[in-house]
Amino acid sequence: MAGGTHALDLLLDPVSLRIDTPSIVVLAGGEPFLARRCLALLRNRLVPDEADRAWAWREFAGDEPLDPRDVFDEAATVPLFASATRAAVVRQADAFVTAARESLERIASSPRGSRGLVILEVKSFPGTTRLAKAAAAHGLVIETAIPPRQDLAGWVRKWAEAGHGVKLAAATSEQLLERLGGHLGQIDQALARLAAATPAAARGRPLPPEAIEEFVGTPGERSAWGMIDAAASGDAAAALAELAALLETGESPIAIAAQASAVLRKLSSAARLLALPAGSGRPAGIEPALREAGVAAWPKALAQARESLAQLGAARARRLPVWLRDLDLALKGEASRGLRARLAVERLFCKMARLEDRRR
Repeated sequence: MAGGTHALDLLLDPVSLRIDTPSIVVLAGGEPFLARRCLALLRNRLVPDEADRAWAWREFAGDEPLDPRDVFDEAATVPLFASATRAAVVRQADAFVTAARESLERIASSPRGSRGLVILEVKSFPGTTRLAKAAAAHGLVIETAIPPRQDLAGWVRKWAEAGHGVKLAAATSEQLLERLGGHLGQIDQALARLAAATPAAARGRPLPPEAIEEFVGTPGERSAWGMIDAAASGDAAAALAELAALLETGESPIAIAAQASAVLRKLSSAARLLALPAGSGRPAGIEPALREAGVAAWPKALAQARESLAQLGAARARRLPVWLRDLDLALKGEASRGLRARLAVERLFCKMARLEDRRR
């Protein structure tokens, strides 16, 4: 297969992979899950028999001292009695590409013949270089970075069915992304746990967001989300109790603050949208504002965010970014550890408490 493709498309349609003629394959972008799955796909295609993998599939660590001749000799060795294609794989190969660029250009520009395949895993691969042009013309370039405008929720739904045999409702994939961000490896692990726990009879219909709650994140992360939900709804006592329990288990205050920031900034964005003058892009209501701010579009998430926004009020909701900035500066400065760090997070939760609780 000549030219380039994207790992997101390739994983959904693995039979489209064609590696008969390229002498070099480049995985460019550095998203760990996509790179790992593409390498597994290449290995299964090139060396289908596991008994051959000990000699036909050799991986090198590009971030360690590496003699390029070792890589090229590995790929150039022709097997006598086996049908597997020998592959020399360089992981984290950015420095290796810089050191061996001229040799790689020659390999990428010539037919593979009976030689093996060189596979490079890199974070950066500018298309203007001679090597990139040769690899695009005569080899295979697989993009492993997530495009900025990618419909990731749509891809997660397709991957859940193609890779794990379960169907997700649109709101369920949005909830996965909200909880786990763009970390595809964590999303894939949650889908694997979900698939293992879903009866075969239930796999034919889309699973609702409630179905993934116990499979998303570690127990500590799930407790942290419950703590943040309590704080946003104004229940400071419950939030402080959860915070104490999390800190006792060794959770980092900085990590807790980062999770809180991801949720609370959406509430603040919705409040700012609702404060816009009429005719200046102001949403038609609270729910459209919450959805535009990035809150997952499923009833429980929207209802919870609506309740939190109502109890905070417009003024406090718009102040959230300032409070989060102050917390971040404190945790990176005078309150970086111990009781000072705990107190800094507690202050944020107390500022968000219900007004009647604050007066009392």
